[in-house]
Amino acid sequence: MPMLSITDSEFNQFRRFIFEATGISMANGKQALVSGRLARRLAHLQLGSYGEYIELLDSGADAAEHQIAVDLLTTNETYFFREPRHFAALRSSAQAWREAGRCEAPFRVWSAACSSGEEPYSIAMTLSDVLAERPWELVGSDISSRVLARARSGHYQMERLERMPPEYLKRFCLKGQGPQTGTMLIEKALRRRVQFMQVNLNQELPPLGMFDVIFLRNVMIYFNLETKRQVVARILSHLKPGGYLYVGHSETLNEISSAVKPLAPSIYRKA
Repeated sequence: MPMLSITDSEFNQFRRFIFEATGISMANGKQALVSGRLARRLAHLQLGSYGEYIELLDSGADAAEHQIAVDLLTTNETYFFREPRHFAALRSSAQAWREAGRCEAPFRVWSAACSSGEEPYSIAMTLSDVLAERPWELVGSDISSRVLARARSGHYQMERLERMPPEYLKRFCLKGQGPQTGTMLIEKALRRRVQFMQVNLNQELPPLGMFDVIFLRNVMIYFNLETKRQVVARILSHLKPGGYLYVGHSETLNEISSAVKPLAPSIYRKA
């Protein structure tokens, strides 16, 4: 089947689709990205144009196809222990909680855009190391069902582990053998400590409870200003007073929220 080209009108329709579905504002000039990610899907469905595909999505007749399109069009890039200063700050927060003897309720962390799981597993390793047998809970959420399936599996290529502390690699990971050579598996006990769930941050949030720390990293870069304000307000409604919010190193909450105060670049605390 020959490669189909996408018209400007079709591209703008997909921009509207992904904004309405996720709040993501797709920039101009991304036609090649959209057509590249959707080409195989059009071939699978035997559709003759991108316009036919957007008509199928807009009809609402196939909820599963709607999710497939969202999965294909959302960007998921991550790796273990990304932005190390956040994990140093998390370690300090967990140590302070432990030393204060606050064990009547678990120390709770939310990885609010967890992608394929590298971030929540990095958090889980840190909490397991610092808190040991003390109670802690960890939620990892994403809008994409595809990356959540990968996250639940806990199975990764070895090249994803460049920044993982060697002692954590030995303690929490199983090296692949035979046909699995070049991969590793997060050990089962740690995988069981992470609750993965599908959450659209651009809609009313499910009853998640309150958290001591929330990671909201490298997400807001895809939203316009008003969407950023709405998403952050929803997120902060689940952050305990005195809790910490981490955003991406290139992100800021200036003009977005006054409910948290900056402690360091990309690290905020709720009043």
